[in-house]
Amino acid sequence: MLVDDLVTRGVMEPYRMFTSRAEYRLSLREDNADWRLTEIGRELGCVNDMRWAAFNRKRDAVEAERQRLQSTYVSPHIVEKHDAERVFGKVLEREHTLADLLKRPDVTYQSLATLPAFGVGINASVADEFAQTQAAQVIDQIEAQTKYAGYIARQAEEIERAGHQEVLRLPANLDYTQVRGLSKEVQTKLNAQKPETLGQASRISGITPAAISLLHVHLKRGFGTAVQAAA
Repeated sequence: MLVDDLVTRGVMEPYRMFTSRAEYRLSLREDNADWRLTEIGRELGCVNDMRWAAFNRKRDAVEAERQRLQSTYVSPHIVEKHDAERVFGKVLEREHTLADLLKRPDVTYQSLATLPAFGVGINASVADEFAQTQAAQVIDQIEAQTKYAGYIARQAEEIERAGHQEVLRLPANLDYTQVRGLSKEVQTKLNAQKPETLGQASRISGITPAAISLLHVHLKRGFGTAVQAAA
């Protein structure tokens, strides 16, 4: 990837040093580094038994509590008006899961936990998992996964589309001046760089998503040589 960046983006800006410029930064967060990397480290022999056991306790605690929040419903009938106004700023108008309530911008796990109805369905094993892990980290992970679930799912779709673009080869003899709709600037850059795949083209500075869409349509129409899957 670094070599690809040097070819398509140049070396004027060390953009990967900035979190805001990292690809898929919703998924590549500091708080979920253990989530993403511990299993890989275990397979490579870099994670010892004690650390692996601690990670599994944390993961089990997060997953158990997330499932409970998603399956526990509260309604206006069991949440007192003053409790609802204190936590949500208004009364509940209908039944919600605890997970749906946690997605609200001004609602935190701690504030939600002050509701008398919050403890419904919690069991000794979940409480024990919380006791054996760093509860603050567990709660932070639950909040992040719950509040950003929709955005993370949308980004997962983007990653899947990007993966599809990586296997769409661009014909080596493609003349980009013949692609309808591309600006002169984009045509010049593509003819100069001659990207091998649609994914590589998308990473060239100044190439917009609209330009990539036009290229995709051009390929689907069968212009130039046949599109082949990248090896």
